[in-house]
Amino acid sequence: MATLPNPLPKLATDPSGRSLGLQLPPGRLVDMSHDGSWHEPLLWYAEKPAAPGTWKALGAPAARAGLLPVLVAGGSGDGVESWVLLPGETSYPGDHDAEDVLAEYWEEETEDGGTAEEIEPFGSEWPGLAPAPAALSADPDTRAAQVADALGGDREPDVEEAHLALVPARRSADIPAVIGWTGPVNYEADVARMCAVLRSWEDRFGIRVVALGLDTLVVSVAAPPATQEEAEAVAAEHFAFCPDIVLQGERDTLRTYAKDLVGQPVWTFWWD
Repeated sequence: MATLPNPLPKLATDPSGRSLGLQLPPGRLVDMSHDGSWHEPLLWYAEKPAAPGTWKALGAPAARAGLLPVLVAGGSGDGVESWVLLPGETSYPGDHDAEDVLAEYWEEETEDGGTAEEIEPFGSEWPGLAPAPAALSADPDTRAAQVADALGGDREPDVEEAHLALVPARRSADIPAVIGWTGPVNYEADVARMCAVLRSWEDRFGIRVVALGLDTLVVSVAAPPATQEEAEAVAAEHFAFCPDIVLQGERDTLRTYAKDLVGQPVWTFWWD
């Protein structure tokens, strides 16, 4: 996929990032994909888990250098270095239309009528995109830093042992595609199609991709829905994007799931 010039190779000889205007802690470059060593690093990540304030301290300077922050799972087992990354099999998010993607997902999930009760008040016909709020209720990057700090202090985090990573992405929504993340591979083989949806949410709701686990995605939300009606429209998009959060989650209908979205500054998705 099309990306900005990658500053990460400079960190091989300048691990502190001073030539990029950064003061990085000890970290590692990841260039291994499922198909072997990639032609350039896919990401850098810190050796130690992120502490409160890490995102705020490094996020803005890194962005000026062409790198965007994201928290990634570290440690053994499900840590980032054990992930299957497929950057060579990822298309470009800008080549896809978010509504077309979501409508296709919706139709696939509802065509047999087996989810009729779960998706009320909607039917099998795609209800369309939720309208954008009149204004953002928070600065998107400030909200992202707040969510990142909260994830680090959570006793039961959605992403275990989160480490700060830097990715050479044009926009936060593109981060999964840039690294070839395969978290939703059992649902969607080309994560760039999902990034097209993330781009739309970035434009409408001020989301930022804050954390990635093996099969978990966490985004911050600068303009969450303010009413139940607004939340149900957003919940329909969430259901199309990740049906398991309703069908296998604690809230087993779209209506009850939507209640939790009102004013919620964090959206979390996971795929089996």
